Amino acid sequence: MDDMASQDITQEDTARLAELRREIDTIDIDMLELLNRRAALAQAVGKLKNGVVYRAEREAQVLRRVAEHNRGPMGREAVVRVWREIMSACLALERPLTVAYLGPQGSFSEVAALRQFGHAVQLQPCASIDEVFREVEAGSADYGIVPVENSTEGAVNRTLDLLQETPLHLSGEVALRIHHSLLRKVEGFEGVRVIYSHAQSLAQCRNWLAIHLPGVSQVAVASNAEAARLAAEDSSALAVAGETAAQHYHLYRLHDRIEDEPDNTTRFVVIATRDVAAPSGNDKTSLLLSRPNEPGAIVSLLQPFSTHGISLTKLESRPARSRLGGFSRGTPIWEYVFFVDIEGHREDAAVKAALQEVSAQASLMKVLGSYPGSVC
Repeated sequence: MDDMASQDITQEDTARLAELRREIDTIDIDMLELLNRRAALAQAVGKLKNGVVYRAEREAQVLRRVAEHNRGPMGREAVVRVWREIMSACLALERPLTVAYLGPQGSFSEVAALRQFGHAVQLQPCASIDEVFREVEAGSADYGIVPVENSTEGAVNRTLDLLQETPLHLSGEVALRIHHSLLRKVEGFEGVRVIYSHAQSLAQCRNWLAIHLPGVSQVAVASNAEAARLAAEDSSALAVAGETAAQHYHLYRLHDRIEDEPDNTTRFVVIATRDVAAPSGNDKTSLLLSRPNEPGAIVSLLQPFSTHGISLTKLESRPARSRLGGFSRGTPIWEYVFFVDIEGHREDAAVKAALQEVSAQASLMKVLGSYPGSVC
């Protein structure tokens, strides 16, 4: 009885609660006024943008500034998420953007698209990475978002191959922490015969699946969300996918966080027809480089970056599409294209100087884009 009495709200507490709620109501109205003032200013800015609705560098600067000024109790990620949605809603007053992503609904690519653009955009799910590129190239989508590398399994080769061929540019990136769940239409493991997921996700959960579900057939499909869709149609199937897919397809989460590496992260890049991002203060530049296959070629090709104090954050090679470097004693010599990410914007003095020197040596140099680094 004493415990129950101690939980009773006193008249003083009731009065204080009412006072706090009145203060919250007042703040809500003040916030509404400020949000609409901000939206009106955003509309005025939009009229001066010469047709470029979305400015990645400006949004990155705003998000970094509010994150730096945050004093809590809201965390950094929560504050960035709120401001992202405010900017998304303001942007939609000018014109809602269409963003293509690797679908179907519930995929990690969809989560990354919402992280980058907010919920006021029009999302366009695609059946493959190739289709994302095609939709943006054709103008059916303003932007596309595709996975480019994973901290556990490395590069997404299909994206790298398409970047060799496309006229599109990179205009942003999203680093998304990936947590995989084991999903099923019914509870329990009885009668399970197959596990669906994207090939990279199956690889990211390789050890867990080997220990807990040995002998169960694994089938790679186009995306995690597609795996969830298939599992929703077959009670004998499991899917490895994320929480969003579980919610969308009404699946039970039999086990969470089954990825082998707790810091498992996928990096996504934003593709666009125009390369317009100005320096934001914390940028990356992505390049395609190639040079004839000879001893020391890659070392000399990259030397200018070291000379000018520029850090490389990524170096990945892929066979050059449809090109051989000749033959040696009857054996084909392959030519390679190197995907390079460096810190800084191509308009920065040191980056500009380094690129000029690299261009003089390279048989191919294509600047894919300079863009703001991931904020959260």
